[in-house]
Amino acid sequence: MPRYTDRPEPHVRAEGLLEANASGGYIVSAFTEQDVFDSIELRGTLEGLAARFAAERGIPKPLDTALARCISELDGAVAEFAVSYDCDRYVTLNDQFHNLLVEASQSPMIRRSLDRILALPFAAPNAFVQSSRSQLPEAATIMATAQEQHRSILEAIRHREGRRAEALACEHSRSAWKYLRMALSDNMNELPFPGRGLIQPNAPRR
Repeated sequence: MPRYTDRPEPHVRAEGLLEANASGGYIVSAFTEQDVFDSIELRGTLEGLAARFAAERGIPKPLDTALARCISELDGAVAEFAVSYDCDRYVTLNDQFHNLLVEASQSPMIRRSLDRILALPFAAPNAFVQSSRSQLPEAATIMATAQEQHRSILEAIRHREGRRAEALACEHSRSAWKYLRMALSDNMNELPFPGRGLIQPNAPRR
């Protein structure tokens, strides 16, 4: 059910989260599946650029240490999820990894651009991880693959392999695509995730 509001904040309108209706008010926007895939693609492109900048400019030692520690702790979170299907710790550490990656780029412009994209619904790295609580083996596989990508991204940055780091980070963003497809699949209908009602099927091609 859409939520209605009469005086939305200007930045909310600017991000496309609300649409004007005939009565002069606003309703919460709906998004197609393709819209969500596109927002994830945009995030991945910018995170890829962040990884390339980090590799080309050189990563400061404190950030290298912080990323390595985060990856080590993520190893434990991934192992924990495979047993308990509790993803809370993974979500926290995954957010931390992505924030550190952007910080390592040493680019305020990338940070600002990503902040705008992350304001879009479902664009964040963890947007669909919560749907993993379904205890599906596929979720554990996606998470384990994403963790190996974390490790490879840091390795490429350390070796100053800018293009490789960029390609790995772009590919890594597609983990969210995999979670989304799983979350929208028929066998997940009994396990709705927050905001699912805002995602509409793609319109048929003409």
